[in-house]
Amino acid sequence: MDATTPTALVADDEEAPREQLLAALARRWPALAVVAAAANGSDAWDAFLEHEPAVCFLDVRMPGLTGLEVAQRIRGRAHVVFVTAHGDHALEAFDAGAVDYLMKPVEDERLGRAVDRLQQRLNQPPADLQGLIGSLLGGLRKPAPLDVIQAGVGREVKLIRVEDVVYFESDARYTRVVHADGDALIRLPLKELLTQLDAERFWQIHRSVIVNQRCIASALRVDEGQMVVTLRGRSERLAVSRHFQGLFRGL
Repeated sequence: MDATTPTALVADDEEAPREQLLAALARRWPALAVVAAAANGSDAWDAFLEHEPAVCFLDVRMPGLTGLEVAQRIRGRAHVVFVTAHGDHALEAFDAGAVDYLMKPVEDERLGRAVDRLQQRLNQPPADLQGLIGSLLGGLRKPAPLDVIQAGVGREVKLIRVEDVVYFESDARYTRVVHADGDALIRLPLKELLTQLDAERFWQIHRSVIVNQRCIASALRVDEGQMVVTLRGRSERLAVSRHFQGLFRGL
């Protein structure tokens, strides 16, 4: 794939609408390379971090992370087009905010207009949607954040309070839970765990690391592209990937 080829991510938890949109994009924008098609919000966010597409087509309502929450995490690093059903309460807000959106089932003519606008904007910075997304997210009910983690250690099941966790780290098929009294492995993938944590308390700083922000002692810029965080009372230095360096705005 040429470096100038526009890339896209498509996310929808319903297979038929997802496949319909993929087929319509192939007709309307054959030069577009769809680098990932996700069936839920957690996979969509993980795919964004892996592929860094220029355009994201996000279903507003998906399990795990909603399309709005994925867009909030993208934070202006890609052009976003929301995909939603007729009658969704977000439609009026999208119209008022001049946001690109498509309604299911996606009509070729409407998609064509969206594609034309996207092609004109690809060389411009993506729109800042944070205010609009924040107001829409305020109306969504989310389950209470995870409070306790169960981890198998030999024949014992340990109950680890989430507030005692220092950081989570992806470890092959498992997630390593590093806490005040040691560490343990759980089978829940990091990308799914992310959807159950309090985002204000636990910061994702790398595709494979989520850290308790209260345990962060400092952030250190190693060079122009590299940053690490140090932890209170611990020797580890955790790498901060480029996507998340904006969390530490003082550097």
